[in-house]
This record gives sequence, structure tokens and C-alpha cells, in this order.
Amino acid sequence: MRRRGQRGEQTQAIGRSRGGRTTKIHALIDRLGRPLAFLLTGGQMADCTAGALLLERLPACSILLADKGYDSDAIRRQIEAAGTAPNIPPKANRRWKPCFSPVLYRGRNAIERMFGRLKDFRRIATRYDRLASNYLAAICIAAIVSYWL
Repeated sequence: MRRRGQRGEQTQAIGRSRGGRTTKIHALIDRLGRPLAFLLTGGQMADCTAGALLLERLPACSILLADKGYDSDAIRRQIEAAGTAPNIPPKANRRWKPCFSPVLYRGRNAIERMFGRLKDFRRIATRYDRLASNYLAAICIAAIVSYWL
């Protein structure tokens, strides 16, 4: 017998991880901490696969700060092809460690603060919506209310 998940879990960005059924929110922000783009994936999906899609919306900038989960050669090449310098901490299992500046990386807390502000909205923190499109719309509305109004 083959194992099959619930119908629609893959298309609705619901995934299984250690903590249960989860959804990851990936975001791209500007230097002021205002969100520019969002992407939803299942909880078990690797960050680097979603990062490639988000980088298509990358505006012109000089340095890109990203989390350790986005450390892959393909993402680094995509960032450098856009004319931007990546400042991503290398994973522990890398043989060749690319250059990384911890001083510049301190500015990455802006995205953590942005997620904290979005999670103040109870609807975002608990994901009441069953459909990924409705949940993404709620995230966008919360971001507009928090940052752009």
C-alpha cells in the first residue's frame, strides 16, 4: 500500500514537520524592514527552494542578507547574477566557506522584527484559513496595515 497525505496539502502549502502540520512564510524586505514579497511553502520544504522564487522579485541593491537556510551555490549564483553581494552565513557542512561578515549580518534582525509584527495578528499566527490563497491574502493585508498605511 502506498502512503498518501490528505488531499490538497501540497497545493495549499500545508506540510508535515516535527511539530505537526505547518506552513512557512518566506519574505523579501527592503532595508527599512518593509515587506516587498511573500511566498508560502509547506513546513517540510527546504528554504533554498523557495529562495530562488523570491529572488526573482529582488530589487536593485548592493548587499543581500539571508538566513543560513538559504545557503546554496545556486542561490549565491542567482544573487551575484543580479549584481548583488550575498552575505549569508555558511552552513556547517560546507567544505569551502564563502566570505561572510558578521557585522553586516546584524541588520538581518529587521526581518525577524517584521515577522514578529505580522504574528501580532492572531489570524496570521494560527493560520485559520484553509486555502493558501486566503492565508497569503491575510498576510498581505496585515503587512499593508502594519507597514504601508
